Amino acid sequence: MNELYLGQFAFAFYTLIVLAGGVLAVSSASLVRAMLGLVVSLFGVAGLYLLLLAEFVALMQILIYVGAVTVLIFFAIMLTRASADGGEAEGLSGAGVLRAVPIVLIPAGILVPFLAVYGVAGLPTPKNVSPAELGAGLLGPYTLAFELISVVLLAAMAGAVLLAFEKRGAKS
Repeated sequence: MNELYLGQFAFAFYTLIVLAGGVLAVSSASLVRAMLGLVVSLFGVAGLYLLLLAEFVALMQILIYVGAVTVLIFFAIMLTRASADGGEAEGLSGAGVLRAVPIVLIPAGILVPFLAVYGVAGLPTPKNVSPAELGAGLLGPYTLAFELISVVLLAAMAGAVLLAFEKRGAKS
């Protein structure tokens, strides 16, 4: 019985980490602080993967998202020479909170009917997948989706470089 409470406590702890990081990322006027909030949130997601006994996916979460994507965002901030304090960006205001209401209501509108029909017991138990099976899936039926992620990251980096060159051209 104590293991059940420990698991629920760990889930609540990681969920709070994800939410706190997300709030910091969204509400911060500073780009660097927003990136720090994203890092905290991504570490919380890695913790949730550990609770699902998906150690390999948790490690990949840390290596790929916390490591590579965060470095990519940091380089994009540096290349565009965005001010560290966010420049003209505003903090969380009343209008910002009002715009955030649909962001909360849309997932709730999807989740509540699902839980009403199937209940919590209707959720499937995750299957423990070996790294070999995961690799076969990523290089088999999900190859296109796996490769499209790299195209999105390449487009983000190319856009940052293009913005950096446009800013330099406008200053000369």
